[in-house]
Amino acid sequence: MELVASNGPTYSQRQQFFRHVCRDVDLFADYQDVEKKIEDIRRIEHVGDEMTHSVMRKLNQTFITPFDREDIHTLASSLDDVVDFINAACARIIMYRITDPPAEAGALARLILAQCVELEKAVSHLQKNGDVLKHCVEINRLENEADQVCRVAIARLFDHETNPITLIKIKELLEFLETATDKAEDVADVLETVVLKNA
Repeated sequence: MELVASNGPTYSQRQQFFRHVCRDVDLFADYQDVEKKIEDIRRIEHVGDEMTHSVMRKLNQTFITPFDREDIHTLASSLDDVVDFINAACARIIMYRITDPPAEAGALARLILAQCVELEKAVSHLQKNGDVLKHCVEINRLENEADQVCRVAIARLFDHETNPITLIKIKELLEFLETATDKAEDVADVLETVVLKNA
C-alpha cells in the first residue's frame, strides 16, 4: 500500500528520508562538524518540503487512495513539521551564535533521534499492515520524557543563567527542540487514527 500513486513519494522514500534525519539530528548530542550537519539538515528539510508538495499534487490527481485523503494530507504535513522544527533549532545555533549548547539540548536530540527511528518503523509497518500502534505508544512516551527534560532545563536556566540574552537564546533553542518531539507525537496520532479507521 503506497501513500499515493506509485510515481509520488512512497513509504520507502519516507523511510529513507527519516534515516537521513536520524543521521544528522545527533548534532546536539555530539557537537562536532556543526556547520556540515546544519547544512545537511537544511538540505534534508528542503527534500522533505518537496516530498510533501509532491504528495499533495498526487493526492489531487488520484481517484482512489489507500486511506482517507484528509489523513494522507495530515500525515504528510505532520512528517514535514518534525523536520521543520529540527531545522528551526539549527537555525537558532547559527543566528544566535550558540557555541556551547546545554547538555539538555543533547538529551532532547537523543529523544528526537529515538522518535525518528520509531517513525521509520511505524511507517514501514503501516505499509505491511504490521504493529503500528506499538511504535506510536513509544513515540508518545518519548515526547512525555522530552517535556520533562525541557521543563527541568528551563527551570535550571532561570536559576543559574545571569545573562538575560543568553537565557533567551538557550530557552528558545530548547523549546524548538521540544516542539519537534511534539510534532513527532502528532505524526503518531495520525498513524493511530489511520490504523483504527482501517482496522
